[in-house]
Order: sequence, then C-alpha cells, then structure tokens
Amino acid sequence: MPKILVVDDDPHIRSVIRFALARDGFAVLEAADGAAALDLVARARPDLVILDIMMPELDGTEVCRRLRRGHDIPVIFLSSRDEEVDRVLGLELGGDDYVTKPFSPRELVARVRAVLRRADSGAAPPPAPAPLRRGPLSLDQERFEARWHGQPIPLTVTEFRLLGAMAARPGRVFTREMLMAAAHEAPRIVSERTIDSHVRHLRAKLAALGADPIATVHGLGYRFRDGD
Repeated sequence: MPKILVVDDDPHIRSVIRFALARDGFAVLEAADGAAALDLVARARPDLVILDIMMPELDGTEVCRRLRRGHDIPVIFLSSRDEEVDRVLGLELGGDDYVTKPFSPRELVARVRAVLRRADSGAAPPPAPAPLRRGPLSLDQERFEARWHGQPIPLTVTEFRLLGAMAARPGRVFTREMLMAAAHEAPRIVSERTIDSHVRHLRAKLAALGADPIATVHGLGYRFRDGD
C-alpha cells in the first residue's frame, strides 16, 4: 500500500485529498507545514509527496529544494496559481507534476498513480547537466540558480532561459526569433518588443552586479560577448 504525504496548511483540502486517496487504497500521511513535512519524510519515508506551494514560513518550493538534496521521492505540486512561471519553476525545482486549485480529487488520484508508475518503471533518471560556466557567470539549470562572481542573480524563468541560450554559444548572434524559441517551450505569439523588454530587464539585473556580458548587434539581435 503506497504511502502518500499530503502537505497543505488548509485542513479542508487535506481532508478532501485524504478521503480520495484512502478510497483508492493509499495510506495517507498529513503535514500542515513544511517543517513537519520534512520531519515526516525523514521518519516515515512516503512513496510520494503532494506539496502545496503557498504555505507560510517554509513554502513548497523551499521544501522541494531541501527534499532534492537527499531524496528522490516523487513530488506533485499544488497551487492556487496557474501562472506559467510558477508551473515551470515548480517542475525545474524537481517536481514531477503540477496541479492547480480548485482540482478534481479523482484527477489528482489519477496523477498520483501515473507519477508512481513512472517512478516504478525502473528507468534510471538522466544525469543532471553540469552548471554552465562562462567566466564569472555560472548557470545551474537543475537548481535554477544564476550567479555572477558567486553573487546570485534573481532571474525569472524567461530571463534565465534567454541568458542560458546566449551563454551556451558565446559570440553567436541570436535573432529575436531565436530568443523567442529559447524562452518558450511551446509556440507562442510574442512580439519582438517583448523580447527586448526581457533582455533590458536581464541587463539591468546583471548591471547591478557590475556585469555587462550581453552585446546588441544592431539590426540582428544580441550575443553573449566572447571571453566574458
């Protein structure tokens, strides 16, 4: 009987999920906050964690970061927000699935079963990509961390992808169309002005740390400077 840990500060939501899981034959553990969740993971070794993102003190993203330091337990994020940045960040932090509130309990149980099947398939996970380093710049895709001379750069998902695409090919000129493709996994209608805005914000965050690695190639696009 698989053990599922449900982590949410709302007792009503925990009750709904507990009933749905128990009805399908799962053993259910509950935690009302992130600290209690980490303690239960260490003591009870659940097979999967359903983890609310928006919790006081220790939120779901931080709980997931700490879990991933020493555990490979599957995680399904719960959130009342359906913003793309939240979904992408949740998955890049190591989440196996992302469910928005309000949700169907039956669908959630189906997702739990699907994630457990993938976890039990025996397929070895692909090795984590090594951090990308370009001079003082370091980009860790697994941890979603960007640093300049060791100082963290607070980037959005889009900014992180844009910087990563250019830094991976220093000197190459990236047109705005190429940057659109790098910033968005699924095809989207994004204006060139929007890409320019993302690059402008990215440059401002780098400039705050004394960095200026992105060059404008007038009439074409942008490039990561050679040797930077």
